Amino acid sequence: MDHAEVNNSRAALLVKVYPFGLIAISLLINVFVFGIQPLVIALPAPEIIDALIVAAVLLIGNHSWLMTVTELTRGRYGLATTPEEWEAKGGRPQSIEQDAQDALERRHNAHRNTTENTVYFVLLAAVIAVVSPVALMAQVWIVGFAVARLGYTYSYLSAQTGLRGLFMSLTLLSLYGMASYLAVAMFV
Repeated sequence: MDHAEVNNSRAALLVKVYPFGLIAISLLINVFVFGIQPLVIALPAPEIIDALIVAAVLLIGNHSWLMTVTELTRGRYGLATTPEEWEAKGGRPQSIEQDAQDALERRHNAHRNTTENTVYFVLLAAVIAVVSPVALMAQVWIVGFAVARLGYTYSYLSAQTGLRGLFMSLTLLSLYGMASYLAVAMFV
């Protein structure tokens, strides 16, 4: 096996182990830092509603940021959104320059990744809110997710790969934190 194959093999192993490591870390934080209470269906505590409001405001800000930079990129490069707009401009999507395609793709990818992660966040946060969890746990994971998404957007748009990886890990840690809390609390 040559050096490149060894590196590829190590990278593949890391990709396979990475989510399980984050799950283990989130579980340990839940057990040893926050504690886990049995699931009891109840109206959300004010502290959790506050955390959901803060997260919602941050996530809407993040969405607006992504939406705005995408439109500014389209304007900068004279890009259209729909076939009708391309026709009105007298151009075609296939005719745009590579740097314009790359810039628009970066924004689309950041937006898509945020949307994909937010779906799981909403599902987990909704359940967390109504099961009388440890309030500090809910606040940390809920607000932590939103802050991590802002960091992810910044690092993705500014092409800072290492920082983007850190914020993606924090995003996943927050999701796994909520999920692992709920999974363990079902059996407490």
